[in-house]
Amino acid sequence: MDHYSQIQRAIGYLEEHLQDEFNIRKAAAAAGFSAFHFQRLFQAITGFTVLEYVRKRRLTEAAGQLLDSADGILHVALKWGYHSQEAFTRAFTAHWGTTPARFRKLNELPASAKIQQSIDFNDYRTRLGGVFIMNKPRLVTMKAIQIIGYAYHTNLNNDQHYNEIPGFYHDFGSEQKFMNIPERARPDLAYGVACQFEDDGAFTFLVGEETSSDKALLQPGYIAFEIPGGLYAEFTVDGSGQDIRKMIYGSWLPQSNYERREGPDFEITDVWKSTPEQLDMKIYIPVK
Repeated sequence: MDHYSQIQRAIGYLEEHLQDEFNIRKAAAAAGFSAFHFQRLFQAITGFTVLEYVRKRRLTEAAGQLLDSADGILHVALKWGYHSQEAFTRAFTAHWGTTPARFRKLNELPASAKIQQSIDFNDYRTRLGGVFIMNKPRLVTMKAIQIIGYAYHTNLNNDQHYNEIPGFYHDFGSEQKFMNIPERARPDLAYGVACQFEDDGAFTFLVGEETSSDKALLQPGYIAFEIPGGLYAEFTVDGSGQDIRKMIYGSWLPQSNYERREGPDFEITDVWKSTPEQLDMKIYIPVK
């Protein structure tokens, strides 16, 4: 599957609608992805969010209009999606380091100009193609797994999830939240499941265990969840414990012959074999 070409179609949509209200769902639909998955792929490949890209593109185009026309600042602000001249001035100054009025008087781009040109994902295809070093995953077909987990809430934006997920595991263990899981089938294995995805990048991360109970009365904050059966790409975390999802979504998946199917990512940690320095963890991505 050519993820680069698909994302480029979304870039085309965003470029055509830079002056319209930002709509992540329509942009993602142009690429054939869900809003959440599109944001995750885009961010993993580029290193910044879709919203950040749109904001920088608008401010770049607005700067060009200030230099190349006599249009009033309020007119420019409204054209590029700002509801007031004050809001535009704050955003413009934060990005360019000077107010729109002074920028126009200078009549040139600053030496440290933060220009955001339209992205061509073929550049990323070439760049990533030369540095891809991730070990290939093992493809496994799994049966459905019943788990009960404590629900934590996080977000893709600003890499919030990378910073917070280790703390979720620590809280789950230190507060002995696993003791509230009935009929624990594999207490040696801790599951981390990403689910309940929202268009704005928010999602739920469950930390829990496999259970043999299907009609449990759950404590507040706990969710019963079935990990669907099917084909998964299994990645082994290499000792350091550093999250490798950026490499999975930024390098492996776009260059693979697989497409991510519907369903949650999840990871399994053998808590008896793991230490803070050496994790025994596997990450599973649903593919087809």
